[in-house]
Amino acid sequence: MAALATYNTTDGCKNVVPIRPSVQRYAWGIRGLDSRVARYALESGIVDEVDPDQPYAEMWIGTHPKAPSMLLDGSTLESAVGSTLPFLFKVLSCGKTLSIQAHPDKRLAEKLHIQDPTNYGDANHKPEMAIALTPFEAMCGFRRLGEIRALLRRHPEFAACISDEAKLAIFMSGFDEQSKSKALQKMFGSFMSCDPDVSTLQLSRLLERLQREQSTNHPHPHQEPPWERKCARAILRLANQFPNDPGAMAPFFLNYLLIAPGESFFMAPNEPHAYVAGEILECMACSDNVVRAGLTPKFRDVKNLVSMLTYSMGGPAIDVGTPAYNDHRIVRYTPPVPEFEIMILTCNPGEQLKMPQLTKPAIFLVIEGGGSTDNELGQRLVMRPGRAYYMPANCPQLHFSVHKDKHGPLKIALAHENLHLHDPTSIIRKVETSYSGEFDVGDTAQAASS
Repeated sequence: MAALATYNTTDGCKNVVPIRPSVQRYAWGIRGLDSRVARYALESGIVDEVDPDQPYAEMWIGTHPKAPSMLLDGSTLESAVGSTLPFLFKVLSCGKTLSIQAHPDKRLAEKLHIQDPTNYGDANHKPEMAIALTPFEAMCGFRRLGEIRALLRRHPEFAACISDEAKLAIFMSGFDEQSKSKALQKMFGSFMSCDPDVSTLQLSRLLERLQREQSTNHPHPHQEPPWERKCARAILRLANQFPNDPGAMAPFFLNYLLIAPGESFFMAPNEPHAYVAGEILECMACSDNVVRAGLTPKFRDVKNLVSMLTYSMGGPAIDVGTPAYNDHRIVRYTPPVPEFEIMILTCNPGEQLKMPQLTKPAIFLVIEGGGSTDNELGQRLVMRPGRAYYMPANCPQLHFSVHKDKHGPLKIALAHENLHLHDPTSIIRKVETSYSGEFDVGDTAQAASS
């Protein structure tokens, strides 16, 4: 039994209901019990034992048809809710880099689903928010043109993978934002469609030089900006994970970020990103649509990725949430989309905490610590990391408590439809406004050498 609880799916679902999420074992996941996903899966009864040699990448909590959550009696979460949930709640344990990717907006998602239902299994968009559970590394959004120009000068191998036309656009772009974004699109399209023989050779030359510089001939710290050193180290790391994949040069054009636990960022549709390492909570519109173009053995769709991106520059705004419901121990993370928001509740040893009563169905997950709950219906739940629950709309309030002798706080992550859309904590920050236009990667001539 995943929790001490009684429930009846025929009584209008007034009580909180324990649920069993689903687990995805993608190759990029963390292996064995080092993976939070694996430990949560073991606690919630999804798996009977954890294979130390297998990756445990994602835990899905929701009603998406690819991996729907189940109740303990074998019925689906959707049957308890009475409909599909507008969001999908996840835990990710990233042991190696995910693909260079973006998620389509609704218009493109509908088009891709009709054209290629095998690779694009639903017609929904997929804006998403990530909250770091551990220090988390990610590549998000395009670098500013000034940084890309500096990297093109500094690294001839990178420049050799981009056509003369695209390089000229980068160096000659005007001050207007459309000119800058169009130049960025030319550069990205040129790089992603470079002749594989050329890009593989140039990657080999780049790695040889970077390894030499990182060892015996590394420049003096004052001769190289810190962001350039971080960029070089990231490329060496990605190349080790994905041998002979030119996508390892992605840090030359994508911002490389380190997110601290408790910090979050929001990724709107049509924005490039690639998660690198660490563990996060993730919430998104209920979709599994991903357009990939590098650092992956999965299906790559370069043409659609190049055409769909907004080409705004600068990394995402980092959000630390805001106190909610007049209690500093409840922090909400609210994106500028209606499908979802997340709250993190923290109950310290010797304290009690009352969960807000919500007008929408919700999912909550124990992410840390231990404790117990009760409510006016006499329902009692034992809280342990990894246990997940469905909370119906207008459910009687839960009262969390943690014994004073516990060594740490109880932390709960709660996801539901956005109830604070008028007051988001996350914003879509565009340091430089976007350009969106059709781009045929086949029309770009590639330079074969520096």
